[in-house]
Amino acid sequence: MSDTSTLPALSPNPVRGRLNSVFFALMAGYINQRLAGHKRDIFPRTGGVVAEIGAGNGPNLRYLPPRTIVHAIEPNPYFHPRLERTAAVHGIDLTIHPVPGEAIDLEDASVDTVICTWVLCTVHDPAQVLREIHRVLRPGGRLAFIEHVAAPHGAVRRVQRLVRRPWQWAFEGCHTDRDTAAAIRAAGFASVEITEFQFRSSFVPVRTQIAGIAVR
Repeated sequence: MSDTSTLPALSPNPVRGRLNSVFFALMAGYINQRLAGHKRDIFPRTGGVVAEIGAGNGPNLRYLPPRTIVHAIEPNPYFHPRLERTAAVHGIDLTIHPVPGEAIDLEDASVDTVICTWVLCTVHDPAQVLREIHRVLRPGGRLAFIEHVAAPHGAVRRVQRLVRRPWQWAFEGCHTDRDTAAAIRAAGFASVEITEFQFRSSFVPVRTQIAGIAVR
């Protein structure tokens, strides 16, 4: 397991932490309506051992079979109560790990699938998170991901840059314009499949998205 000594101290803002939990609870239906097809395409249908990086309130648990073992890597404690309730509703065998994605406290090659949705935009070190994901996956294991990314040069990219700082403050470090596809491709997976798509909503900075699967 990884050394946490070089990471920033974990101290979620008590105001923003609670507001983000409430915001994403209120928006869960809206977001899932637009992402459900992508999630059904890439999430595991056979259960097994799953680690979810940045599990939040648990909106992805509805797509997993009952009794799936899920290790939720979620350092924000203000998400935990809703996450536990969601797991109970869907019959998920949940363990919450209040650690950052850069230092996952799971053994090497211990996980069948890692799920990561709208998370690599927020983490301190995306490359380190991807190294950790690669480490905990079994050979042949899969990373299933949906992320918003930097838009091509144009109006949306200009909006992403314009709102970068306030957006990052409001959403606990979320970067509007990371090249996450390049980071995943560079992370040493045996194969990577990525589909680009548009998230049709009034939230312009997150319209440009990718979904895909990376196999260890």
